[in-house]
Amino acid sequence: MDRNEENKNNPLNPEEAYNETETEMESTATEAPSADHNQEDLSEETEIDAEYTEIKETASEEEPVVEPAARATMNKEERARVYNSVSETEEASRRPKDRKNSPIKNGIVGGLIGGGMVALIGAGLLFGSGILGNGSGTGDNGSTSVNETVTDIAVNVTSDTTAAVEKVQDAVVSIINMQAGNTNMFGFDLPQNSSDTTNGALETSSEGSGVIYKIEGDLAYIVTNNHVIDGADELEILMKDGTKEVATVVGSDIWTDLAVLTIPATSVTAVASFGDSDAVNVGEPAIAIGSPLGTEFATSVTQGIISAKNRSVSTDVDGDSIVDWDVTALQTDAAINPGNSGGALINIAGQVIGINSMKISDSNVEGMGFAIPSNDVLTIINELEQNGEIIRPILGVSMLDLSQISASQQSSVLALPEDVTEGVVIAEVQALSAAELGGLEQYDVITEMNGEAVTSIVDLRKILYALEVGTDVEISYYREGTLQSTTVTLTEGQTSAE
Repeated sequence: MDRNEENKNNPLNPEEAYNETETEMESTATEAPSADHNQEDLSEETEIDAEYTEIKETASEEEPVVEPAARATMNKEERARVYNSVSETEEASRRPKDRKNSPIKNGIVGGLIGGGMVALIGAGLLFGSGILGNGSGTGDNGSTSVNETVTDIAVNVTSDTTAAVEKVQDAVVSIINMQAGNTNMFGFDLPQNSSDTTNGALETSSEGSGVIYKIEGDLAYIVTNNHVIDGADELEILMKDGTKEVATVVGSDIWTDLAVLTIPATSVTAVASFGDSDAVNVGEPAIAIGSPLGTEFATSVTQGIISAKNRSVSTDVDGDSIVDWDVTALQTDAAINPGNSGGALINIAGQVIGINSMKISDSNVEGMGFAIPSNDVLTIINELEQNGEIIRPILGVSMLDLSQISASQQSSVLALPEDVTEGVVIAEVQALSAAELGGLEQYDVITEMNGEAVTSIVDLRKILYALEVGTDVEISYYREGTLQSTTVTLTEGQTSAE
């Protein structure tokens, strides 16, 4: 077997194979003058060494013996072969020698190169991110500036929203409804007589929001929702800066769900202004400010748009699960949560366009909040300031929607024609009331008032409360199946049903 083939079959000992080949080449090179220079298995390097050694030894032994006659005895072909051999030797000496690569050496060199690359890339990232601040940079004229320092920069972001909030947020307060509790210091419920109520400890019953809208004399006036202050034995006002004041109730109205309070003006630093809610456009920005979930999140700001105007929202005023009133409201998708009640809904100019009042709470509903329009608010709070209450006309009756009466009773008791399906049934008439003086009786079914159709109690109240005390109003009704009419002079009332 040829030794080269044996080395190829033994790759585990490449160095030994390499030395054996080198020896073989040296052996061949010593015979270079008489050998064929076209042999492919010989190294040019080995040929150079062999030729150089042979020539040198010849010169050292006896230089005079080398006579011109001896060189002349070479024929032309031999001289050309020697010349070519020497030329190839010189060219080979100029070429770099092939060196065997060591795996360990290659690993060390590769590690050094890789580490250097990582260091350079890391330094570039640090300089690019500004962490290393004393690097070089380029000035406006394109020249390189050195020793620049990167410092923390406070970005002052302003927008129409932030400007609007800035105008109003100090005027929005938290309202804490404090009620007498019957819990001792250890947390046990103790029986308590009504006479002990005034001496009982006051506890937080609920929390809401309010808006300071004016200062008059030494008092600041706050508007909020009636349901925020309902049942309170004491009302605490928490200002944005943490100052607390005890509020006094000026007046409230259950139907519009509005109330007016006063506090000392000494701690008040800002007053909100009202905008024109009739000029609001659907789709324009709307910003809600208040205390969602209570004082822990006081003066929170949320933003949305005006989703709709003049929305009629049915409400249960007295908590009997029966709709008593329709609130005309602005609809918004700005987040309104419990605690936002009584807070401000403002426009992009920082004007109050509504008082946040309610939202639809349902797992399938998101972003449906409602605010009492500012124009309605102004009308109510002005009257509350003057009278402490809203003076409304009443009929002096208690009523039921016709839809609450069964079909058999509509036929047997009320004797209504089959085509009458909507109206208001008088359940009881108060003595000496406007209704009694006008000739109305129990079980009469009102279907029209002041020329407008009456389909429910809410419709009747809307028509009634839009009229003035002392107004004569015509009412159409069915009695024992017969359509009749009468004129009633409206008398003064407040929050009683009708």
